[in-house]
Amino acid sequence: MRFWLAALAAVLLLGGCGDPTDRHWTVLGSQLTPEQEEQSRTAVKARDAMFGQLFARLQAAVKKGGPAEAIAVCQEAAPAIAKAIGKKHGVRIGRTALKLRNPENAPPDWAVGYVGGDGGVPVQLQHEDGRFAALLPIRLQVGCLGCHGASESIAPPVKAALAERYPDDKATGFKAGDLRGWFWVEVPAP
Repeated sequence: MRFWLAALAAVLLLGGCGDPTDRHWTVLGSQLTPEQEEQSRTAVKARDAMFGQLFARLQAAVKKGGPAEAIAVCQEAAPAIAKAIGKKHGVRIGRTALKLRNPENAPPDWAVGYVGGDGGVPVQLQHEDGRFAALLPIRLQVGCLGCHGASESIAPPVKAALAERYPDDKATGFKAGDLRGWFWVEVPAP
């Protein structure tokens, strides 16, 4: 119920803020059809699976070689994990943020106007062709500060790895609990 109230709040706060070039998407309120509820469950299951796999890989990398090792996981393994999860669940899935580290993680067109919102509430949309989309917030955990925290607190080897892999990095300066970004999921029409 909280999820749907948060989604309704997003509608009220962000209504009309989506990509102005794509008027085919409608923000959904708290009352979903049975088909939309099933699409929402699929989106959340896919997000949970992606988060679980990615987080496990990041933890293993940090344990093995510290935060600098985790940077390679985000750059190399995360896209493969997203692709595999997408195939398994029959969805398109990815991560995005307002402050991107990897430009390849730019939001899909339908999500552009919602990624900039600072409310960090889930947003669900329906395309006129029956597709469903969800934008689900990612809150920064304490363990992520080694790569995403204040610049002065990031260790020199991590800074060097970030500079090498992401020369235009904008994904630092966060505190634990901050809205870091979003999982986005597109579910096909039933």
